[in-house]
Amino acid sequence: MDIELTPIECRVLGCLIEKSITTPENYPLSLNSLTNGCNQKSNRFPVMDLDEPDVLEALDELRNQHLCFRVDVTGSRVPKFRYNLPEKWEFTGKHLAIICELLIRGPQTPGELRTRGERMYSFLDLNEVDVALEFLNEQEEGPFVQKLPVLSGKKEARYAQLLGGEIEIVEPTESQPVVVSSGPSRNDRVTELEEEVAALRAEVEFLKSAFAQFKEQFE
Repeated sequence: MDIELTPIECRVLGCLIEKSITTPENYPLSLNSLTNGCNQKSNRFPVMDLDEPDVLEALDELRNQHLCFRVDVTGSRVPKFRYNLPEKWEFTGKHLAIICELLIRGPQTPGELRTRGERMYSFLDLNEVDVALEFLNEQEEGPFVQKLPVLSGKKEARYAQLLGGEIEIVEPTESQPVVVSSGPSRNDRVTELEEEVAALRAEVEFLKSAFAQFKEQFE
């Protein structure tokens, strides 16, 4: 594959894909919204602390590689951005969900991808995840994912995305212990739920206001 993204470029691309699916009403994203999305504490590993110049630099490089583009939305004073993937990659919803999860949260097992990707694509079962991973691994334009060795004490192998370049496989030793993320903490899950509730409340208030304006037309 000719593409080799930096960790920040991977995070930016992953966030654009994620928000296009999970919050389509707020997509495409402004630079500020995208920066906040990249710095989320939930559904992210590692957690980053990027500023707008960092994200803008990543966007410029993604645009050079035709992986995103700027759009000017009517009524908006700021430019917005959306992702773009080559049609020849032939990704469907299941493939996008997997690639997105690997971009924003790093290597994961098929079981983790099924559970965590549920908000973007509802997998029927674990076999559907395995088939999608096999497709991504065997694509002529790829491979897009790589199966990693099973860690000591673990039963399942993890998969990593290859848009950020080839993965160097290092066998764990006693002198080089491998630190494995246990996933989002309870506080992260609470934060995520609070963000979702806030978004729902804002949407309800918007609908109330819109309905009130509509009703005034007939009074």
